[in-house]
Amino acid sequence: MYSLAPFAAAMGLVSCALAALTALLTPAVPAAAAGLSVVLLTVGVRLLLVPVGVLQVRAEKVRARIAPELARIGAQYRGDPQKMVAEQRRVHAEAGSSPFAGCLPALVQLPVVLALYGVFIGAAGDDEPLLSHTFAGVELGASLVPISQGLAPEPVFAVLIAFIALVAWAQRRYVVLPTMRAVTAVEGQPQVPGPLTYMPYATAVIAAFVPLAAGLYLLASTGWALGERLVLRRVLPD
Repeated sequence: MYSLAPFAAAMGLVSCALAALTALLTPAVPAAAAGLSVVLLTVGVRLLLVPVGVLQVRAEKVRARIAPELARIGAQYRGDPQKMVAEQRRVHAEAGSSPFAGCLPALVQLPVVLALYGVFIGAAGDDEPLLSHTFAGVELGASLVPISQGLAPEPVFAVLIAFIALVAWAQRRYVVLPTMRAVTAVEGQPQVPGPLTYMPYATAVIAAFVPLAAGLYLLASTGWALGERLVLRRVLPD
């Protein structure tokens, strides 16, 4: 995938931006310039994608608003699937939405996120200059669990994974579980939180195996996504 021309071009732009940021930050923070450039570029890209996040949260709010009506239609036309689908489409159209409204913003973000992540895992090749820089005394191309070398003891990985796990905990508590409670309230059936609600913690596991640069990206990206979602849910009208 990363060998495709669009992804290769995007990763080239990301690499150049990282080199420029690193050079800019080096006089002020020489030991952490490259790592901070990863964080700043991630935040910068996320800022550009805020309008996409707005569309996503608005779609969520629309789905929450029409969920009771969709549940009523589902119960009323359970024996007539065609009529049920037609009525559900009508409700979505009247609300100015569609069943796929929440998916489209995520698809728009995906190529950008993949290009960033590709640079941070070295998908552009071994000559990626960023990965030879250090952060907290550790090369950005190093990982906690190199399969052939066993565990690396550098404490920066423990701190990084701990912060990613903290973000995952907050995401589960303030995003995943409230969404589940809202859905079950509409359906009228209690639901015990299942294993899938712990999926945010998968990011912390991934951070143990990818290069440090990718771990910094995961922390910045998931932390920003959580904060953005909570703020937009509060400020956008229902």
